[in-house]
Amino acid sequence: MEGAAAAAAVIRHRTVEANGISIHVAEAGGEGGDGAAVLFLHGFPELWYSWRHQMEHLAGRGFRCLAPDLRGYGDTDAPPEIESYSAFHVVGDLVALLDALGLAKVFVVGHDWGAIIAWYMCLFRPDRVTALVNTSVAFMRHVFIRSGADAIKTTDHFHKAYGPTYYICRFQEPGVAEEEFAPAHARHIIRRTLCNRFTVHKAGKPESEESPPPPPLPLPAWLTEEDIDYFAAAFERTGFTGGINYYRNMDRNWEMAAPWADAKVQVPTKFIVGDGDLTYHYAGIQDYLHKGGLKAEVPLLEDVVVIPGAGHFIQQERAEEVSDLIYNFITKFIPQPN
Repeated sequence: MEGAAAAAAVIRHRTVEANGISIHVAEAGGEGGDGAAVLFLHGFPELWYSWRHQMEHLAGRGFRCLAPDLRGYGDTDAPPEIESYSAFHVVGDLVALLDALGLAKVFVVGHDWGAIIAWYMCLFRPDRVTALVNTSVAFMRHVFIRSGADAIKTTDHFHKAYGPTYYICRFQEPGVAEEEFAPAHARHIIRRTLCNRFTVHKAGKPESEESPPPPPLPLPAWLTEEDIDYFAAAFERTGFTGGINYYRNMDRNWEMAAPWADAKVQVPTKFIVGDGDLTYHYAGIQDYLHKGGLKAEVPLLEDVVVIPGAGHFIQQERAEEVSDLIYNFITKFIPQPN
């Protein structure tokens, strides 16, 4: 079985009331204890479904897997206020979700915006995280937290580095990004986003400025029409505003996280990135990752794994490899029987 059929074979769904909203959660595996639960956090423009391969892999090895649609996505509530999408709100959702499910601690696995939320969660509530596997987006203090006299707002940082049309800058004004990400075009948007290998320069150019418009891209081997159907159906129904609102809170997160200006991420961590991911080509990022910068911020960092040839959607592109890396890391923290 492949795609949605394989996921449906092992995955069940429920709605949990937590932190004042209804959260849709996909689950796989047993109702195991605290030490065997894994919380998966997706990115933009994605859903719980991005973790279908890892959920099947880990559930088959005895882990309880939980993958919510984050607020604003899929079948989870989408509050109308932009201010309701701060990292504090989303981490609050996750802590309340764990409380509702009776889980004191979990392993956390994040990608893209899910990785950013995971970093914040490990800063704010390290007591709820046994260990972290983060992918794609490294911990970047100057981007996430106001720290130091020369601190620059997150959006100003990206504006200075990549210009005003860079997607993070372009997403800030309400209504502008919604024109580019219209629900009626969800299928095209999902296909284009998942199939493309974006560079930092390509990500700074709205599709409307491309001339002539590019032809539909063929699907890579790791993606099926059934997968596109699943994502597209959700975003045709909900639109993309909920996910875009995360970007509109980047400066708010940066400002409000100031109490953690000098805090380290004190959680055992593995970081995984593809060498074709645009996030691996930010200015100075490779030296930061490989020459001790990330380790200084995340003292319990075990390893940085760079997967050759992999792009941004690494957990889908290299599903088995990423699943094995997650499994081999988190099993170190499972008590072994005598």
